[in-house]
Amino acid sequence: MTTPTTSILTESTQALRRELASAREQTDHLFDLLSPGTLYERPIAERHRLIFYLGHFEAFDWNILARRGLSAPAFHAEFDQLFERGIDPPPGEAPRDSAGDWPSEAEVLQYRAKTRSWIDDHLDDFDPWLLNMTIEHRHMHAETFAYLMHGLPYNQKKSDTASRHSTPFNESPANPMVGIRSSAVTLGKTPDVFGWDNEHLAHDVHVPSFRISKFKISNGEYLEFVRDGGAAPHFWSREGNQWLYRGMFSEFPLPLDWPVWVTWEQAAAYAAWRRISLPTEAQFQLASQLQTPDPVRDNFDYQRWDPIPVNASADDSSVPAQMTGNGWEWTRDVFAPFKGFWAHPFYPGYSADFFDGRHYVMKGASPRTARLLTRPSFRNWFRPDYPHMYAGFRLVDQNA
Repeated sequence: MTTPTTSILTESTQALRRELASAREQTDHLFDLLSPGTLYERPIAERHRLIFYLGHFEAFDWNILARRGLSAPAFHAEFDQLFERGIDPPPGEAPRDSAGDWPSEAEVLQYRAKTRSWIDDHLDDFDPWLLNMTIEHRHMHAETFAYLMHGLPYNQKKSDTASRHSTPFNESPANPMVGIRSSAVTLGKTPDVFGWDNEHLAHDVHVPSFRISKFKISNGEYLEFVRDGGAAPHFWSREGNQWLYRGMFSEFPLPLDWPVWVTWEQAAAYAAWRRISLPTEAQFQLASQLQTPDPVRDNFDYQRWDPIPVNASADDSSVPAQMTGNGWEWTRDVFAPFKGFWAHPFYPGYSADFFDGRHYVMKGASPRTARLLTRPSFRNWFRPDYPHMYAGFRLVDQNA
């Protein structure tokens, strides 16, 4: 006879099986979009060659679940180490390896097949917390791989059905400020359900009244800043007197009503130019609670490769739009631990290695962010000068 507890555990295990299969489907599809011979390219100087990620997804799963979780003996210790962790060096400190330093695609695919087979045979034995960790990690790096792939020449990747967008584009919409009443907001989460170490511990923050822009800052708004001497974003290019947008699979005239994706430094410079500021993490969190996210309407969970207009999902003038989706959003807060933080012993460097005062918190989601990563407590972070992320911003005025 099946007890209620057994039934719940079975349902939970089956749900995790489905989530793992879905995450693998996403990452496998990315490699299908590469043209032959592209795996050994390095689209971003400060990141590994693409071949690294073919092994990294599996090495991370193996090292967390099998090697650390169940003390399984290694069958390819060299690959376990080679593909274990990515890199985040400061600009100008790129790795100097050559394509010939990496294993062949066939060797890495064989490693993938062996690790997956072993993991699938032991799924019922894993700690659900660790399984959640590997699933979410895979989704995180599906987004990482997307912006790496974004940097490839168009002849090195194949177009995807989700890449289609409508033309022509419209002018940038008016972007009024929306009032947010003073309130307490909860940052972080309790440890009774899965979350990453930097999400702990949940705590309330009092937020005074403020105003926040209804939409993310658009390309059209930012263009005025560029015309006044501001730095052009990474995703723009110029041809004569015309600005173009470098989409994932094609280049086209700059869509003025799409969100501008910029570095933190560029976002902060624009805010200073407007004489207002970026939101704090707490302000963003309070404003984001006014609307329930929807992946189709707000553009996340792999719906598209490129943005949609900032006002595409607007339905209420009193509510900020697309707080989750269509691009992560920079806050003005340095990435730091919450009180009560503890590092997970199986992945102690996940957050702690970046509590260095040189990374800033991002909230929300991009078109390539999985639904699992859109919970309110989730925190993303990057260097202030890193230009490749799908990250925009909106502004706040403290004088509500």
